[in-house]
Formats: sequence, structure tokens, C-alpha cells
Amino acid sequence: MHIGENQTQLEATGFACHYDIHTEVCVSNRPVRIDTLTMTVYTPFNQGTPQASRRIRPYPKEDDKSTMRRISSVQVLQGNISPPPACEYTHNVPAVVFSSGASSGNIFHEISELIIPLFITSRHFQSRLRFIVPDFDIRFISKYKKIFSHLSSYEVINPAANVSVHCFPGAVVGLHYHDNLAIKTMNVPEGYSMLDFRQFVTESYNLKIRDLSQMEKPTLVLISRKNKRAFMNEDQMVTMIKELGFRVIIAQPDMTANLDKFAEIVNSCSVLVGAHGAGMTNAVFLQKGAVLVQVVGLGLEQLSNITYGTPAIRMGLNYIDYKIEAEESSLISLYGKDHPVIVDPESIASKGYEAVKDVYLVKQNFNIDVVRFRKTLVNALGLLGRSAPLG
Repeated sequence: MHIGENQTQLEATGFACHYDIHTEVCVSNRPVRIDTLTMTVYTPFNQGTPQASRRIRPYPKEDDKSTMRRISSVQVLQGNISPPPACEYTHNVPAVVFSSGASSGNIFHEISELIIPLFITSRHFQSRLRFIVPDFDIRFISKYKKIFSHLSSYEVINPAANVSVHCFPGAVVGLHYHDNLAIKTMNVPEGYSMLDFRQFVTESYNLKIRDLSQMEKPTLVLISRKNKRAFMNEDQMVTMIKELGFRVIIAQPDMTANLDKFAEIVNSCSVLVGAHGAGMTNAVFLQKGAVLVQVVGLGLEQLSNITYGTPAIRMGLNYIDYKIEAEESSLISLYGKDHPVIVDPESIASKGYEAVKDVYLVKQNFNIDVVRFRKTLVNALGLLGRSAPLG
């Protein structure tokens, strides 16, 4: 159902649902009752209206069947329901119901599939809403507590720990999702963009606004990976980066795990460098005008562009990619220089994502050509209004 049709139906009946390839979202602007024991939403219960029932898995990855199998469903009952269950708790703000069940600790999936959709779906309520989270994951809620506290003035409800019937003046079941790290402004009545989302993140984490051109010495954060897509000559890279005049912070996994602190570290830097992977998602914490440098492995050009390249530009960042040559990839020693994996990545891609993942994401590490990579970082300095030291 299209946005215009949704709005017309919502105004006429108080209830409407939106469907697309990624998600299903149902909205009621009339009173609802939510039984957290059975995760049943009763809305709106008008006399004389035939009863209708649907089940929604409130997570925005309908096209990913393996993910959706891990998401609990919410039953939505509409129409003549008599008698509806009695209210045990009455709230004066609407509910937003979504599942955190598939987040798995991966920051890309968390921010792209949950945090940005939460912003799109609930920011316009101006914190006057209450979240109900089936598949409640305390690690996820705690990790993004600053986000939740800026989207809602109320504590998140865990249905398993709060078994009762809650009454709300309205509700949204499900989350709107647009694309990887994306907000399509034309699809948001409030006109929000990724620039607005980054401003929201800056406010949520109380990040400072800096003039990068006035910093005495630019800071570069290098995201260090230990297993897949790791920099095998990281020490050489760091030496070269320091020679260019950067202060270097090597972001080890234990550093990136504390998101509140790492957000401040990324916010203080001028350049964020990393191989294609979840760590690139931390670009949402960069200052306007900062530079994201993505090291793009063999066979990963298209995936790297759609997940981080295009989104970085939409976020108002400077973006540079450094494309790995065959001699820099560990795959050449595994397969030989003439293997299709090396000379014809498209033939591997034609077999589907799993084939790409098994080869290019899982088996590949990098031995960076520091002379060639230096040119990329000189370019980054230029984007910051700086020049490389002579010699």
C-alpha cells in the first residue's frame, strides 16, 4: 500500500498497514490495548466491524528469511472484539513495538536495521512515546541507551518482564526501513535525511562540534581487524601515516566494543580508515567534513559502495576508497594469480552472496602497498585543506 493510500485509510478507519519488500508496519491513531503475555495488539475495536487478524514480525528484514525466522511475531486484531481485555496500565503516549532479536552485536546491522529505522519511525513523536520490545535483548538496549533516551522519555518495556495489558492512545507495530544506512527523504513526511540523523546522533552522544581545519594536528583512527580482512602490515602503515603528520589511534576490538567512548574518539578524528566491514559504520560519529577511507578488497567493490560509499556521501562526509590490487590480497597465495577468484570476481559474484562471502569476506587479508596508500592519505589531507609534509 502506498503512503497516500495509507494516510487515507488511517484517517477513515484509524488503522492502516504499509508493506514493502523489507518490512510491514501497522499504525493505529485510535486507542489500542496490548497484551504483553501473548503479544497481541487489539486495535481499533469498533462495533460492527468484522474482526480481522494478522501476524507481524516487527523487524525490517522481510526479504531475509534466515533472519526473520529468529523474530517473534506480534498478533494484531482489528474490528469487533468483545470484550477486549481490561486495561491494567494506561499510558498517555503511543507505543512503538519492534523486535531487537536479530541484532547479534554487529554495529552495521544494529544501526542500519534498527537505530535508523527507529529514528525514521519515532523521531516525530518528540520523545512522547513508549517502546515495547519483544525478543528483548538487554545488551542491545544498554549499548544504545543514549539513543533510546533521546527518542523516548520513558523506560523501554520488556514484555517478558512486564506481563500485563497496557492501554495506549495509539500504536505503531514495526519499523520503517529504507536501505543500507539510508533515509529516503521523499518517503518521510517530516522530510528527515541522513544529515538529520547524524545531527540526532551528535545530540544523543553529546558530541562536540569542531572545526577540523583549525586542529593543530589531524587525528586518524585506524580500525584494526584481527581475523578477516586484516591489515597484515599494520605497523608499516602506521609508520607511514605518522610520517604524514597524523596523530594515529589504532582502534582494537576492545576499544570499539564500548560504543559510548568510541563515539567520542571517532568524533575527535579527521580521518577514519578501515577495511570494508562493520567498523565502517562508526562513520555516523564523524564530524561534518571528515574523511572516510574504505579499503576495498578484491571482489568487494559493489558491496563496499552500497553499504558505506554511497551512505557516507549522503551523510555529508568526504569519501575515498582504496581498491586493493591482486598483489595486496592474501587470496593470490591461496588461489594463484590466474584463478577466476583473482582475475574474474564477477564470475564468483554470479553465484550469489554466499559465494562472495565465503571467498572475499572470509578468506581475504591485506598486505597494503604503503607507497600507493600514502597517495590516498595525501588526497585525504587535501580534502581537509591540508598538505603533506615535504620530503
